[in-house]
Amino acid sequence: MKSRLAHDDLDGNTVLRLYECMVLDTIDVLNRAATPFRICFDPPDAIDLVQKWLGRGHSYLPQFGGDLGERMEQAFLRVFADGMTDVVLIGSDIPGLTENLIAEAFRSFATHDAVLGPAEDGGYYLVGFKKSTFVPGIFRHMPWSTDVVFRKTVECMRRASRSVHVLPLCADLDTQEDLRKLLVTRNERASAGARTRRFLDQYASSLERALTKALPHQLR
Repeated sequence: MKSRLAHDDLDGNTVLRLYECMVLDTIDVLNRAATPFRICFDPPDAIDLVQKWLGRGHSYLPQFGGDLGERMEQAFLRVFADGMTDVVLIGSDIPGLTENLIAEAFRSFATHDAVLGPAEDGGYYLVGFKKSTFVPGIFRHMPWSTDVVFRKTVECMRRASRSVHVLPLCADLDTQEDLRKLLVTRNERASAGARTRRFLDQYASSLERALTKALPHQLR
């Protein structure tokens, strides 16, 4: 649930439906990329609800850990322990994610130790490692949800003598300002997946009204 998007004028049900569209678009991208994937979910005991939502035909991985960094670290360690050698972790709120980005990320392992996809807000939408070059500490003591996460992560990788391939910049969808931008750019090439575009087209007027009402609250 995208809690930073929800507001009195932009109700939680609308935000949840938009998030569902983005998740399903992400799964479509991964299927087109012919990349085996696991869906990480939280809380760990929500498997029945997640399978009811997305179906039983996927591989699921419960998240464990106290904060985002610990959950990401554990996800890598568990997938590597299952025999995977090249792994990327991607966000589920990246409207502009494409199979070309996924393919580029995996190709980069031929020449680099790690890969990062920078997000417009200063974070990142994708991070990947080879098993032999994984640095667990990269996720520790990170100021998550700030505009320095990408920069600090690159610095940590370089201190660990890891070469990093940087993917093209993408926007994620965390805030109401992000949603305003997406409403404007939604029909541009690769700005959003098909389900997300259809949802935004269908509800554009009501979303724009809600965002206009929410703006004064954000400026206080």
